[in-house]
Amino acid sequence: MAKLPRLTAKDAEDLLLKVGFELQRTKGSHRIYFKNGIRVVVPFHSGKILHPKIVKQVFDAIDSD
Repeated sequence: MAKLPRLTAKDAEDLLLKVGFELQRTKGSHRIYFKNGIRVVVPFHSGKILHPKIVKQVFDAIDSD
C-alpha cells in the first residue's frame, strides 16, 4: 500500500467537501461530515498534521462513495 499523505484538518475538510460531504455538526474541536450514511469525524486543530489513522478514514470514506 502506498504511503498516506500528510494532511492538516483543513486539507481533509477541503477533500471531503469537494466530493460532496456536508458538515453535519461540530462538537468541541471535532467536525462531523456526513454523506449517504457515511460519517467522518475530523479533529480540527489548526495547523496540526492529522494522525495517519484519521487520514485513512477520510480516504476510505471518499472511496466507499
